Amino acid sequence: MTRGRRREHYQWNMDIFGMPKVRAESELLQAIILLFERLGITSSDVGIRVSSRKVLQAVLNMYSVPEHLFTEVCVIVDKLGKLTREEIEKKLVTIGLSSEAVLGIIEVLSLKSLPKLEEVLGSDVEAVADLKKLFSFAEQYGYADWICFDASVVRGLAYYTGIVFEAFDRDGKLRAICGGGRYDRLLSTFGSEDIPACGFGFGDAVIVELLKEKGLLPDLSRQIDDIVFPLDEELEGPACSVASSLRRQGRSVDLVEDKRLKWVFKHAERINAGRLILVGKSEWERVAGGSRTRAPAR
Repeated sequence: MTRGRRREHYQWNMDIFGMPKVRAESELLQAIILLFERLGITSSDVGIRVSSRKVLQAVLNMYSVPEHLFTEVCVIVDKLGKLTREEIEKKLVTIGLSSEAVLGIIEVLSLKSLPKLEEVLGSDVEAVADLKKLFSFAEQYGYADWICFDASVVRGLAYYTGIVFEAFDRDGKLRAICGGGRYDRLLSTFGSEDIPACGFGFGDAVIVELLKEKGLLPDLSRQIDDIVFPLDEELEGPACSVASSLRRQGRSVDLVEDKRLKWVFKHAERINAGRLILVGKSEWERVAGGSRTRAPAR
């Protein structure tokens, strides 16, 4: 439990299936950026780091690192920025990488320039082609100022296979705001045929912290028209009838039971309810023979 990390949270997920090209990732990034913009957040407040798992795979291939070590390497290098370089190097050597391979991996993952990456890996490498295409789309979509290349972004989860990305606050005070990427070989682990796919997860915890810090958190107070409260346990049924009738009229109703009357009055004041409707025995009996679409209010 730290700032922006809770034991329980709400999460928005968006996934695109059946599109093998980076146009899909471009669409996902625009969805994220449109949300930021509608919340009043700008590219001066937030950026999105972009890379590809294929970058790391290309580097491992350069040094003939066995394929079965790829996942372990991803988990370790995902901690760049959280652990010291010496700690990262030690962990990589421990799982069986040569000192030369470790140095090469660290050097490539330190790159923040796509042209520099192209110099190291070559223009014919799939990772470079994908990233160049993505940044070209970003220009066309109009959000190029939001994204930046950062080879150190690999995402810790094993199932990513291509483009990966993370949104961050530019002040560097918070955890990653959201993240995702391509996972073309995930569905087969659940017994299905693999389908090209990519997506992201966007939790509420960090974005709420950012909105608070920027003074942009919207007022999400409850809007309740009526509170309905039965004064006796035997009146719970009639209270349900009253609440149902009011809701059918388009009113927002809070049906309250098993509370003291003093608490109900305070509750009505606290949420600024429009009306408090108390369902009493004698009042209900007076209308029992007629229409029960409305209960007397006190």
